[in-house]
Amino acid sequence: MATSLKQIQSQKQKLAPRQVLNARLLQLNIVNLEQTIIKELEQNPTLEQIESMESQSDETEEKSIIEDMDVSLEDMYSNESNYYLTEEKKEMPLPDQSTFLEKVINQLQDIKLNEDEREIAEEIIWNTNERGYLDTDLILIADRYNLLEEEIEPVLFKVQRLEPKGIGSRNLKECLMIQLEDKKSSLPYKILNKSFDDFMHKRYEKIKDKLKCSNQDLHEAVEIIANLNPRPGEGYRDKFQTVIPDLIIREDGSDWVITTNDSGIPELRISHFYENQIQNNKFEGEAKKFIREKIDSAKWFIEAIHQRRLTMVNVMYSIIKFQPEWFSGNMNFLRPLKLQDVADHISMDISTISRSTRGKFVDTPYGIFELKYYFSDSLELSDGNIVSTFIIKRTLEKIICSEDKSAPYSDDVLVKKLSDKGFLMARRTIAKYRDQMGYPVARLRKTI
Repeated sequence: MATSLKQIQSQKQKLAPRQVLNARLLQLNIVNLEQTIIKELEQNPTLEQIESMESQSDETEEKSIIEDMDVSLEDMYSNESNYYLTEEKKEMPLPDQSTFLEKVINQLQDIKLNEDEREIAEEIIWNTNERGYLDTDLILIADRYNLLEEEIEPVLFKVQRLEPKGIGSRNLKECLMIQLEDKKSSLPYKILNKSFDDFMHKRYEKIKDKLKCSNQDLHEAVEIIANLNPRPGEGYRDKFQTVIPDLIIREDGSDWVITTNDSGIPELRISHFYENQIQNNKFEGEAKKFIREKIDSAKWFIEAIHQRRLTMVNVMYSIIKFQPEWFSGNMNFLRPLKLQDVADHISMDISTISRSTRGKFVDTPYGIFELKYYFSDSLELSDGNIVSTFIIKRTLEKIICSEDKSAPYSDDVLVKKLSDKGFLMARRTIAKYRDQMGYPVARLRKTI
C-alpha cells in the first residue's frame, strides 16, 4: 500500500492560562485559598502582601469616597453582579489541610498524562460527588474541551484506577468491576460482568444456572463482592475539625447582604519596586522578560481572586432567588434545584457552578450549610405534582424518628406511611432515601 502525506485542518478548544487559573482558585475553599496565596507570594517576587496599616488606610480612603457619594448603601450593594461587602480583615490561624479530592488530584503526578489530559483528569475529579461517582455526563466534560466522549474515556479510565479504586465511576457496576479487574477469571468478576442484575435482585438460582457454580462457590463469591467498596468517596470524607464559611449572608429588610468571608486572606498588589524598574528600563534581556512574565502572572492571580469573589456571590444570590421559602425561615422546604438551573440563571458553565458549590459553606442566620445543601432532585408524584426529594426525605426522617424503637417500621410500612401523606413511591426508592440519610434497616434500628 502506497504511503502519502497530507495536511488536515482542525479546530480544538483549549483553555487559556488565565481561565485555568480562574477555575483552579474557584474550586478551593477558604482554607486552601489562603495556603495557595501564601505559596504564590513565595514563588512570585513581583507579588506582595499589603501590610495591615496600608490596608486600613486604603479602607479609610474608600470609606470617605463612599460617604461623599450621593447614593444609599442599599442601592450601592444591591447590584446582582457585585453583591458583596468587604469584611474587616482579622487574623485567623488556619491549619494546613488538604481535601480528599486534592489528594486524589496529587496522584495524577504519578501517572503518564500530557498537559491537556491532566487538565481533563482534574475536571473529572472535581465533578465527582460525595459518594465518589461522576456527577455529570462524560459527554458534557468532552464538549467543554470540544472533544468526543470516546476521546476522553482513556483519561477517565486512568482516573478510575487511582486510590480509592473506582473513583469517578459512572455507576455501581462499573465501580465494583474496577475493583476486581485484576481477577477477571474469578467468579465474583463474572457475576458482576454477566449477571449483575440477577445479583442485585438476589436471583441466585439464575446465577448458578448461568455460570454453572455450586452453592458454596456462589456464597464465597457473594461474600467477596459484599466486601468491595460501593462508595469510594465516603470512606475518605474530609474530617476538618472546624468549618470556615466562604460566604456570610445577613438579612437587611427585604434584601440579603452577601459577604465574602475574606478573614485571614492576605490583600495583594503588584510590587511598586518592580513596576518602576520595568518602566525605567532597569532590566534587560532575559531578566526583563522574566520580570514582565511574573508581573503578568501576578495580575492574573489578583484578578482570579477577585473573579472568585464575584462568582461565589452571584451563585449565592441565585440560590437565594431559587429558594425563597427556605431563606424566609421555612427550613423544612426546598424547591427542586439543579446546578444547571443556577448556571442558566447567571449565564455560567455548569462546571463553574459545581466548583463554586462543592466544599464551600455559607454562614446564614439559621446555621452554617454547604452550598450543595440547597440543591435537590425533583420527583413527580402520582397526582402529577412535582416536589423536591428534600421534602420527601424530611418527611421520611420525621416518620422514622417518631416510630416505636422496640418495633421500628419496615420499608413496606414506610411506603404506606408516606403514601398516607401523599407521597406514593416504590419501596426501593424509600430504601435508597433511608440509606442516604444514614438510617439502617428496621431490625438494626430496634432497641430494647
